[in-house]
This record gives sequence, structure tokens and C-alpha cells, in this order.
Amino acid sequence: MRARFDQSRIVFQGNGEGGLRLKFIWEISGGRKMPGDDGPPGSVSGATSARQPLLNVKGGLSVRSARKVQEFLNENFSRKLALAEMAEVCGFSSYHFVRAFSKTFGMPPHQYVLDLRLDFAEKLLADSRMTIADIAHVSGFSSQSHFTTMMKKYRQMTPMQARVAKFKAKVR
Repeated sequence: MRARFDQSRIVFQGNGEGGLRLKFIWEISGGRKMPGDDGPPGSVSGATSARQPLLNVKGGLSVRSARKVQEFLNENFSRKLALAEMAEVCGFSSYHFVRAFSKTFGMPPHQYVLDLRLDFAEKLLADSRMTIADIAHVSGFSSQSHFTTMMKKYRQMTPMQARVAKFKAKVR
């Protein structure tokens, strides 16, 4: 199954194994901007809006639980978190929590926490003279190598490239 919509920002593509994969128009268009684009998916400006919960989703978290877990994660993302600890905030089992969280936020808890860490690290890269290793540690990554790998995978640039880009943007 291969669907393509010129006006849409998301494309569903079959992966040959009976599953669907989301691919952003940004990748398909070769990086050309579309009206209303702030940048590639996962950029700092667009990341916070993607993390807004879908309220009253069947099988998802209640409004109260979504708010509680969101506050908990915003305060504790930089430390090692256990799934059971996150589930306890809502009073759910780990299994039920992952399913409800994913329906509510559109991503699993580990991806949500990773996005929080990357956003925080990007702000530190832009606004501080801390070393990349220190930023990795403060942001909750296990090592500078892990931080660099995750930045490259999800933000399509290394921490040093992000720092240089932020510096150049400030100078202009």
C-alpha cells in the first residue's frame, strides 16, 4: 500500500511486511518547505505541539492522569525513569499505562522522554558554554556517545552541528 497526498504533512507507506510506516512530507519533498512549515519534524519549535495530549481518547489517559504524568515527566526527564514509576503516577499497571499513554500522546513513553531530553539539550547547546559531555549528562543521556547517536537519529544533526547552527543564528 502506497498513498501519497500533496497537501498532507504525513504519508502512510506499506513497509512490505503488512505494517504501515509514517513518513513526513519533509523527507519526501527533499527538504522543501511547505506553507506553515517551521522546519523538519522534531525541530524544537514544532516538538512541543506534537507532545500535546489528545484528550478524551477512548482507551487513553484521563485529562487528570495525562496532566499528572506530563508534569511528572517534565520534572524528572533528566534522571533514569522506570516504566513502573511512570505508571504509578496514574495508578496503572505498566502494560496498561504504555497503551493508554501511547493513545493519548501519540508516542510511547520512552519516545516522549527522549524528545524532552533532546529539546532540553538543544536549548543548552544554544545558550551555554557547557561541554557536550556535560550537556549529555545533565539532559539524562547515559553518555556523550548516546546523546550524539540520538541527536543524529532524531534531529538529523550532531550536537556540534546544532551548536554551530544556533550560534550562527544568534550572530545574524
